[in-house]
Amino acid sequence: MALDGYTDQTMSRQAMKAELLDAETEMRLAYAWRDKRDEAALHRLITAYMRLAISMAAKFRRYGAPMNDLIQEASLGLMKAADKFDPDRGVRFSTYAVWWIKASIQDYVMRNWSLVRTGSTSSQKALFFNLRRVQARLEREAAQEGAPLDAAQLRQRVAMEVGVSLADVEMMEGRLSGSDFSLNAVQGSGDEGREWIDALEDDAVQGADLVEVRHDLDHLRGWLVAAMQALNARERFIVTERKLRDEPRTLESLGEELGLSKERVRQLEAAAFAKMRRSLESQSREVHHFI
Repeated sequence: MALDGYTDQTMSRQAMKAELLDAETEMRLAYAWRDKRDEAALHRLITAYMRLAISMAAKFRRYGAPMNDLIQEASLGLMKAADKFDPDRGVRFSTYAVWWIKASIQDYVMRNWSLVRTGSTSSQKALFFNLRRVQARLEREAAQEGAPLDAAQLRQRVAMEVGVSLADVEMMEGRLSGSDFSLNAVQGSGDEGREWIDALEDDAVQGADLVEVRHDLDHLRGWLVAAMQALNARERFIVTERKLRDEPRTLESLGEELGLSKERVRQLEAAAFAKMRRSLESQSREVHHFI
């Protein structure tokens, strides 16, 4: 059923004028669609139950979606129900269609509530549509018992009631507290007001921290240069080739170039690292003594 150009009042009036199907006629139409793909039978079946789809769509108006869109989604759910309905099960079509209509409307509401996905599991979906009702009931019951619940206790009770985690309840409360807002919206009423995005904390390294990091790196580079200068030419060559190249050379290749055994190159490397460690420790102690 195409709904473009119709108002919700027009669709409601047309739906109310549709025929009421008895069980026998309903089954005959369902069999005609399932077995013969009779489109006329499908159209008659859907038209007869559009009043049900519109009635269910109206229950979700409080979520802020346009009524025409809700009816459109309800009609899609109704058509899915008609396509999957099996008359051999002996169930009335309206009973079967209710689930598909409700699921279609709920999926639409959750998709359009926020740019951030609101719920991805069946329990979170149940929480989205039942949170306020469950909260109100629990608060009413607690008040009748003379033991009002604070916010933390209420969240805990809701989590137990719906069967979700406390984190899910806290997350959903935040999602339901309001719709999305643009970070480029102006905080004040004037044209020169600051945008909300200007109030966000900058994740980049701050100036003072950056200066401190650069100062420490400069000191470290100086220590490393001094430690390298404490080595002889052969030791510097081995350390450079083994640790300062993008593709470090092997002990064997260095041994072949220097005319030394692989084990001797390893010993020279270890001795060079020991010298550098002593140099760095000495410079570090001097700095700490100065401080």
